[in-house]
Amino acid sequence: MTIARVVATRSTCLRRRVGAVLVKENRILATGYNGAPSGLRHCLDTGCLRAEQGVKAGERHELCRGLHAEQNAILQAAVHGTGIAGATLYATHQPCVLCAKMLVQAGIKRIVFAGDYPDALAQRILAEAEVKVERFTGEVDFSGRGSSGDG
Repeated sequence: MTIARVVATRSTCLRRRVGAVLVKENRILATGYNGAPSGLRHCLDTGCLRAEQGVKAGERHELCRGLHAEQNAILQAAVHGTGIAGATLYATHQPCVLCAKMLVQAGIKRIVFAGDYPDALAQRILAEAEVKVERFTGEVDFSGRGSSGDG
């Protein structure tokens, strides 16, 4: 989870910084953070259309120019030809419904998240797909001495 939180610092979203790490057999396969696609201007430069229109969290995802951290992690793995079926996703926030569907389709078997995200449909989809979902309750250790079991 420490790595997911560090990855989130690269986010260019004005509303929420999210980081994601895909791990399999104790190896990092891919990382992602929320932000605009490569080569496009970031929300830091253009402003946030969702904020300007008063869109609540968890609604109208199509109005955002950015990709979610989970989407970017999946896409990074695809671009580099890295298989992620059977992997665990560590994320700073619970996935939305769009990401939940992609994670199910990509074969992710476990999700560990720290922060909530208001999307009950995502939770139902992950449960139906029998993806193991766990809330991270540990502390993140930035001392460099290690931590207790936080992927």
